[in-house]
Amino acid sequence: MDTVRYLQLDVFAERAGGGNPLGVVIGAGAWSDATMQRFATWTGLVETTFLLPPVRPEASYRVRIFTPQREIAFAGHPTIGSAHAALETGLVPAGSTELVQECGAGLLPIHISQDSKGRVVSVQAPRARRIEPDVLHAKLVRAILDRTPLGSLLPGFVEGGRRWWIAELADEATLREWQPDHAAIARLAKASDSLGLCVFARCNQPDYEIAVRAFPAGVGIVEDPASGAANGLIGAWIAAGEPDGALARGYRVSQGREIGRDARIGIRIDADGTVWVGGMTHTVIDGQLSWR
Repeated sequence: MDTVRYLQLDVFAERAGGGNPLGVVIGAGAWSDATMQRFATWTGLVETTFLLPPVRPEASYRVRIFTPQREIAFAGHPTIGSAHAALETGLVPAGSTELVQECGAGLLPIHISQDSKGRVVSVQAPRARRIEPDVLHAKLVRAILDRTPLGSLLPGFVEGGRRWWIAELADEATLREWQPDHAAIARLAKASDSLGLCVFARCNQPDYEIAVRAFPAGVGIVEDPASGAANGLIGAWIAAGEPDGALARGYRVSQGREIGRDARIGIRIDADGTVWVGGMTHTVIDGQLSWR
């Protein structure tokens, strides 16, 4: 088997080491599904993506996303990182400002901009929809949040590329100090066929307005350092619940400090409810991969 190019990235980080790692394989068009899965399992990363030529003519490139266990249709940080890799390796023109990613969730618009710190890649999150929770599942959520001070928005179950339970906690201190029952979150994820629970709190900080913690027990992760899909759904939940509120058009997110990271995610919400999730990515490893 010929060697292919392999990048390992740090996504949603203003500086390397703060975000969520991602492996990206380029040039593996001849690999079988089983080979891709075996490599993704071997990396041990939360997700590994494979950049491929697009099938649909309107797409800039195609991406397949694998966890160590299975292929998934969409995830936020693999989408942001894959767009960064496509730009870095010349798969798309380096000066592009608009791209279209083809993936299992369909065609997703991607916007590229520059700020004072570097390149920011933003993806249009899949449209969110509220799911009416099963009585048993709602009872499990109440048990997980029992005696935890909550915020103004009620907990809910949302789908948009991924399925997450969302809850607002009373304040940043409550969120930072919270010690959830991870086994209970795993039971909730399995029972409701979801990733798990993500919680957020409003903050009064100079560089972010929301702090987020995400517990994707449904894919075997205790806590995620940076969650694009979860943050997209939180943005939609806030905009729907408080359409005239201070956060209804967007905000900045801090995530990952509780596990030694410092991810930064930007949320923009258009007037029609479209949510954009963005951030910076750093290339940490760029080399050749031989996988037989």
